[in-house]
Amino acid sequence: MRTNRLLPLTASAALVLSACGGGGESVDTGGGGGGGGEGGTLVAAVSAEPDQFDPHVTTAYPSFQVLENVYDTLVVPNAEDLTMQPSLAESWETSEDGLTWTFTLREGVTFHDGSEFDSADVVYSYNRIIDEELSNAFRFQNVASVAADGPRSVVITLTQPTPNLLERIGSFKGMAILPEGAADQVDLTTEAVGTGPFQLESSDASSTVLTAYEDYWGGTPSIGGVEFRYITEPAAALTALQNGEVQWTDNIPPQQIESLQGDDTLELQTTPSVDYWYMSMNYARPPFDNRDVRRAISFAIDREAVAEAAWFGAAQPNQTAIPEDSFFHNDYAPFERDPEQARQLLQQAGVQTPLRMGLMVTDEFPETVTAAQVIASQLGEIGIEVSIETLDFATWLDRQGQGDFDAFMLGWLGNLDPAAYYQEQHQTNGPNNYQKYSNPQVDQLLQQGASETDEEARKQAYDQAAQLIVDDVSYLYLYNPDVVQAWAPGLSGYQIRADKAINFETVELP
Repeated sequence: MRTNRLLPLTASAALVLSACGGGGESVDTGGGGGGGGEGGTLVAAVSAEPDQFDPHVTTAYPSFQVLENVYDTLVVPNAEDLTMQPSLAESWETSEDGLTWTFTLREGVTFHDGSEFDSADVVYSYNRIIDEELSNAFRFQNVASVAADGPRSVVITLTQPTPNLLERIGSFKGMAILPEGAADQVDLTTEAVGTGPFQLESSDASSTVLTAYEDYWGGTPSIGGVEFRYITEPAAALTALQNGEVQWTDNIPPQQIESLQGDDTLELQTTPSVDYWYMSMNYARPPFDNRDVRRAISFAIDREAVAEAAWFGAAQPNQTAIPEDSFFHNDYAPFERDPEQARQLLQQAGVQTPLRMGLMVTDEFPETVTAAQVIASQLGEIGIEVSIETLDFATWLDRQGQGDFDAFMLGWLGNLDPAAYYQEQHQTNGPNNYQKYSNPQVDQLLQQGASETDEEARKQAYDQAAQLIVDDVSYLYLYNPDVVQAWAPGLSGYQIRADKAINFETVELP
């Protein structure tokens, strides 16, 4: 997902009027809401507002922070190791040829509108994504059909073996199951009808409020609800946590991570993430359609300096997206900083300097602003004048979708399989290929990786694809950040996760 599912979701792909928070407002933690849990309301400080609540359309991480608690998928990542485990499907079988997957659905599940969950809802949800070519339709590119086999069984038939099918349908709530016909009955951009532990109560420019769903199939949550409060400034979010105005935040000033480790006013945890942050240029806008220009820019950037400025030691530079602790990591790194070679490539491309380049970032992800300042300084050394365009995220997403940019920076979050790192972003006409990259050899390798059942052969295919993507500078990869979150002392039942999914189902307040 980026934080454009920015995520990159996201990233990018993750939205918002910026809102400073805090202000000394007290929080009532004395009662539950919506007929659900009785443990009070958890107030969570997040940096940005959801762009909308339709899980099949949004690619925005701020939306999925909320939707993680509202919707369910057939399978779901285990919080400990991110392997797939049952959710709305309690079991599944695969045919010997790998082309037929049969899912047995959980009984006794109801949606927030009181309707009963069954196979028709799964068929409707998946076919909606496929037929309307929504943002996650690429996840079904190997699917021939989705059919009900009675009310408690769904059969997915494939055109070729798909070893990562469980990840494709369950890695994040963009693959959520909706009630049959939901898109025709409610406005899914502003309403939500899920089967998850919390139901959407309200949302405005300052916060989104959820209440516990008392008929949740996994058991009523202990807390009565969650308020996602938008606090754009990390320092303000931290102050609100230390003052007791909020009980949880992931918006921690990076420069204070180390000093907060021993602070008894909060509990802070970090873990390596499966996220990556990157910059990309618009192939439809000269001279960024020229490979030499893109490579010049890549040679001019010091990724270690960018990572340090953005995360103060809580990020690892990486030129190929997948973090180093993954089996699928590729240590290919051809772009050591070389300003002289960068100048030569610009000259070879026939570019007259100064070359002006706009770089879109959003202050709702402050690290992008900080990183852009470092990038602008480094590119200035080779005659590229960078204009940093700091936008609210809603505008950022709109301009990205319209192709109205020279370059942008963002991140993709929650990547659990190599296909999630590369396929939708770099395959020709991919749904998140906003830069308009196209390389037939990359397309072939990505398709090979998506169907290869031998893990070593699969890694080889993705390694080759990644090297071409890096060489062509489809994405200019920068770093993998850690997940950093903090909460009030005494809060229990919360699990920090490498995929950055925010789930408050089992939380208990102090």
